[in-house]
Amino acid sequence: MKTVFVARNAMATRFEMVLHGEDELALRAAGEEALDEISALASQLNFYGADSEISRINTEAALGPVPVEPGLFRLLQEAKRVHGLSGGAFDITVAPLMRCWGFVDGKHRVPSPGELAEARECVGMDLVHLDAENFTVQFERPGVWVDLGAIGKGFALEIAGEILRETGVTSALIHGGTSTVCAIGSPPDEAFWKTAIEHPGWGQPGAVILEHERLVAVTKLRDESLSVSAVWGRVFEQDGVSYGHVLDPRCGQPTQIALLAAVSLPNGTAADAWSTALLVSGEAGVAALGQVGESARSLLLLPDDSSGFLTLNDGFDLQKR
Repeated sequence: MKTVFVARNAMATRFEMVLHGEDELALRAAGEEALDEISALASQLNFYGADSEISRINTEAALGPVPVEPGLFRLLQEAKRVHGLSGGAFDITVAPLMRCWGFVDGKHRVPSPGELAEARECVGMDLVHLDAENFTVQFERPGVWVDLGAIGKGFALEIAGEILRETGVTSALIHGGTSTVCAIGSPPDEAFWKTAIEHPGWGQPGAVILEHERLVAVTKLRDESLSVSAVWGRVFEQDGVSYGHVLDPRCGQPTQIALLAAVSLPNGTAADAWSTALLVSGEAGVAALGQVGESARSLLLLPDDSSGFLTLNDGFDLQKR
């Protein structure tokens, strides 16, 4: 049994794969082909890329129907579906609010109520019209943007996994920045791939996380995907208050309900979207996730003044605290 490792930087993160099989050259070729597709998707979905298909949509879709590549159209459909099931907690049109808070240009600030109200006029998937017959997208009004940053990695891993399976790979693990994982089969002589979920504050400046709190859970994966979302990362402070970059699109404010959300589903695209939805909506999101199917597993870390955090777990192996 041969083992091959391949990796590449894309989507502002590092994608890594480990593949097992009998033919090392075939494994490496399959891995490189999958990485090539991830790179192509990174260019297509780049919100900041002037020549990307997403930028073309954001520039032209308020003027009329814009033809969309079928794979991207499928991704937009999935984003709209999760938006509806999650009650709007997941929303790829949140970009105007992100700009309002300065998370687009890095000039962080707390916006005025008037600025928030104006930005919210351009947020909501009801403003995005998808024509499945002609594969076109159209926006209701100028100022609407779509940003697939909260679902793009999961989609890229899903497509990469499809490529690996089509080339005959039966044992592989792919991750994008460790927060999104796709498992194919299982490792040699093992029933599952095992991945660790760490407390999101571990290693973050100013966070006081004890060693026994570092590892929150272990996930056993086989032919399924895992996505983990957290509020730590891009955070700024103003007047003694910290504001995170994960916004609730329904009110325009940084979410404070959960510290971390993890979701496991067979579909990588859906797992990526739902981890964001749960981070925004908390327990209500777990109930909404139940509409997806019995195969869904979820984990929430909720802030708690007395013990640091509480866990709401459905299907993961929690570590002893």
